[in-house]
Amino acid sequence: MTGPAASFVDPGTLAGWMATNLVTLIDVREPHEFAEARIAGSTLVPLSQFDPADILAAPGTRLVIHCRSGVRCGAAAERLLASGFDQPMWRLEGGIINWIHAGRPTERGD
Repeated sequence: MTGPAASFVDPGTLAGWMATNLVTLIDVREPHEFAEARIAGSTLVPLSQFDPADILAAPGTRLVIHCRSGVRCGAAAERLLASGFDQPMWRLEGGIINWIHAGRPTERGD
């Protein structure tokens, strides 16, 4: 039996989830990208250093993974599934590029 696959979530739906604090948002871009712009509340876990054991969704939240355009978050999701991760997870459709294109806010990272 295989675990669940990562579903896609659009920026509007993600923003709604975030407004009710129902999201654990993981950004798998690299630190320099995160410093330029990030989605408020996201946690940086770069794909280059990605360890599935470091990914823990807060109880009662939806785990959402995102990157720049939607490719690297797919690789991260595959690594999670291969490690035996069996909780539902979502990927931000089109990454932060789509988030910005949809008019959603970003902030500068630290």
